[in-house]
Amino acid sequence: MMWAGGIWAPTGQRRRRRRIWISWLLKEQGNVCRPPCPHPAPLVPLPCSTGEFSPVGLAGEGILLVWVWLHGEGSQSLAHWGAAPSIPAGAFLCQSSPSSPGQKGEHPGERGGTGHTGCHGLKGFSFCRFVDFHSAASTCSPSRASLLTGRLGLRNGVTHNFAISSLGGLPRNETTLAEVLREAGYSTGAIGKWHLGHHGHHHPTSRGFDYYYGIPYSHDMGCTDTPGYNLPPCPPCPGHSAAASRVVRKDCYTEVALPLMENITIVQQPVELGSLARRYAEEAERFIQRASAKGQPFFLYLALAHMHVPLVPPLPPGLGRGIYGASLGEMDALVARVKEAADSLGRGSTLLWFTGDNGPWAQKCELAGRLGPFVGAWQRQRGGSSAKQTTWEGGHRVPALAYWPGRVPAGRTSQALLSILDIFPTLVALAGAALPPNRRFDGLDVSPVLFGWSDVGHKVLLHPNSGAAGKVGEVEALRLHQYKAFYTTGGALACDGSTGPAQQHHPPLIFNLARDIQEQEPLDVASREYQAVLPAISRAYAQALQDIAADNVSVADYSQDPAAIPCCNVQHVGCRCHGATRDPHVESTTPWLCL
Repeated sequence: MMWAGGIWAPTGQRRRRRRIWISWLLKEQGNVCRPPCPHPAPLVPLPCSTGEFSPVGLAGEGILLVWVWLHGEGSQSLAHWGAAPSIPAGAFLCQSSPSSPGQKGEHPGERGGTGHTGCHGLKGFSFCRFVDFHSAASTCSPSRASLLTGRLGLRNGVTHNFAISSLGGLPRNETTLAEVLREAGYSTGAIGKWHLGHHGHHHPTSRGFDYYYGIPYSHDMGCTDTPGYNLPPCPPCPGHSAAASRVVRKDCYTEVALPLMENITIVQQPVELGSLARRYAEEAERFIQRASAKGQPFFLYLALAHMHVPLVPPLPPGLGRGIYGASLGEMDALVARVKEAADSLGRGSTLLWFTGDNGPWAQKCELAGRLGPFVGAWQRQRGGSSAKQTTWEGGHRVPALAYWPGRVPAGRTSQALLSILDIFPTLVALAGAALPPNRRFDGLDVSPVLFGWSDVGHKVLLHPNSGAAGKVGEVEALRLHQYKAFYTTGGALACDGSTGPAQQHHPPLIFNLARDIQEQEPLDVASREYQAVLPAISRAYAQALQDIAADNVSVADYSQDPAAIPCCNVQHVGCRCHGATRDPHVESTTPWLCL
């Protein structure tokens, strides 16, 4: 064994490999989780096992990780997914009845956001639910970089989002989960949103993935012919006429069409958003079938556009269901379809891990979903949003479910403090591979929690700034047991147009989430509780910063050049491919050109 940044990394062990299906349905995740503790709890050391965990013999044939980017209300549907013991195992994303704000699964006046009314969509699908699970940042690129490296942005270099003209991406000296698993014999595929650099060697096929199909960044970062629902509404791409007919709107990309890529070839520009869910499902099925035909274990990272704007729900949305509910139902059906494809290869052979990257994008109002109980009330009283781009619970607490029949206990709810940072070391351990050397990791191997042998996760979890306040990537909020401390606070742009001013706090604001999950009333600095916990928080914070300073850290290149923008037809004002509606699986000679 070797020690790697708080993780015991096994070396020299080869285990039976499982297929890994990482389907990360990405986008603003509305927070689904309940408070980790229903009653106040004293700050005491958590029990932990002293025995060495070894997953030898537990490996199956596949691992499926689903990353979901849901706006708030959708993730609350997921809360009902695993909350009610009466829900049959056949439900994947089930209709729920309106109740308290933290439990509703739909907008007022809408039916549940699932197409599987009656909870019978996924027969035999029962899972373990993690209710204190967190993203490593509350915005896109940093969150994804942490998923694929097991390291915070201060270590891996990705502290904010990349642009369509970015020359750089996730630094090349960072080793991705796909690179580790491919070296271990896995067939690796990425389908959906990438947003970790698309120019040159930052493309997914240069970062450990054998196959890529999707959009190289967020699907609101380019125009389309069918723009869908967004706030503000965005115009369609320029037509075949001159540029004089273009309409420019604030917060909309109107110059360059959104590309759909297969490996490094643009197969459609602009992409047809209405068919994207079907295409992703078909490509996921093909990838799994190819791996199965070769008898090769697989790792599939599925990063869906749901529930990020623009929303493009199937039409008509259905009786009693609005735009958000219909979009959520489409996502449900997509994940069900891909899960069934994985299950058909051999029951019990695939681990599915479903989670997301950040909280609701509040400035998108009714298209963003809701926060449930994670409202960041202290910040809301001072203006701005407490969701995406912030370090409040509404920004980084995300839904998380695991499914592996016969291995992961079904119907279990874990209170362990976990993070998407844990996915990297956990899957590496389960695959029988070794962690990359000469670097430290912020994630833990949480296999014991996954298998129900323990309910102990992180003692300390760091929450980096993600755009609302403070320098991006810097750590100025952290969790210690049930306590959360803020050295800097601030609110992102809210639906009403307000923002919350950045404020520094010395000594820090400290909330006890066990009795104040709404983050409404910080502890009184003169109270015995505050004085008792402050020294432990100060030590943990100082130790964390010292550990990062002593690590081998990377620096991402955020420089931009219009030549890096993917464009399949430089002669057209919107980079429109002449054969943009062709079947993407028919071989084409259309090159990937750049502006």
